[in-house]
Amino acid sequence: MRPKNITYVSEFFLMGLLEDPELQPLLFGLFLSMYLVTMLGNLLIILAVISDSHLHTPMYFFLSNLSLADIGYTSTTVPKMIVNIQTHSRIISYGSCLTQMSIFILFGCLDSLLLTVMAYDRFVAICHPLHYTVIMNPCLCGLLVLVSVFISLLVSQLHSLILLELTFFVDVEIPHFFCDPSQLFSLACFEIPSSNILIYLIGAILGGFPLTGILFSYTHIVSSILRVSSTGGKYKVFSTCGSHLAVVCLFYGTGLGVYLSSTVSHSPRKGAVASVMYTVVTPMLNPFIYSLRNRDIKKAMWRLLSLCHLVLCR
Repeated sequence: MRPKNITYVSEFFLMGLLEDPELQPLLFGLFLSMYLVTMLGNLLIILAVISDSHLHTPMYFFLSNLSLADIGYTSTTVPKMIVNIQTHSRIISYGSCLTQMSIFILFGCLDSLLLTVMAYDRFVAICHPLHYTVIMNPCLCGLLVLVSVFISLLVSQLHSLILLELTFFVDVEIPHFFCDPSQLFSLACFEIPSSNILIYLIGAILGGFPLTGILFSYTHIVSSILRVSSTGGKYKVFSTCGSHLAVVCLFYGTGLGVYLSSTVSHSPRKGAVASVMYTVVTPMLNPFIYSLRNRDIKKAMWRLLSLCHLVLCR
């Protein structure tokens, strides 16, 4: 059997989650409904924060940006998967695959960095409450978001430049429902040692530094909570960061779980199924976590929905 020619591939084949044709309509309905719920939930968070002056604080400013990042994060992968299921097509062009990977990394990094910024915000609010308004001023909040976006753009472009240096076999099949960066690098014809080193370095920076910052913030937060004498006071202090802590555990827990399961099982298809947790489920659950545990968000949402109802009924 002759080996396939090595060339610059013009398209890839996304294998998806399941190959059984009878299950495709079920997948289509499931992912379409999850995507619509994700979009609606995160849009409601953004509109509630914008429309309610009581929510014009650093915490909710970062939350609205996190919701915006979640919308971009899930919109990068799910719509393409839904279209592929509906059209029975698995083809994605090289340029589209590269673009999808870049945007996926952009919003994934932005999610991680925004969660770190939000942890710092909670650290200042709980550990330095008297200086909170001075430290977390609008200029600093805007700068933190801009720096997060800049770093995310830089990382996504670095990954794209590395991928452009790789070559692939003809008719490359990706055992995933989107152009996952790890799958693309593993399918390359040959490895570039310097590229691998750079990828691991970027992964360590984006995975290690944000998580270290979050752990540092919560170490001091827990220390401050333990110094509170009353039980009611401890609950009140903890309730201000409980939603954020739940989202952090969900985001990093699912991502780490997928990574560990893929290294143990060595099955790309199982890794693709498991990656649904952090690419689809996590962005969908974030609005529920924040709205169900936050009275201000719930009040703002009810006012927003009531206003929309009045407008529509006229």
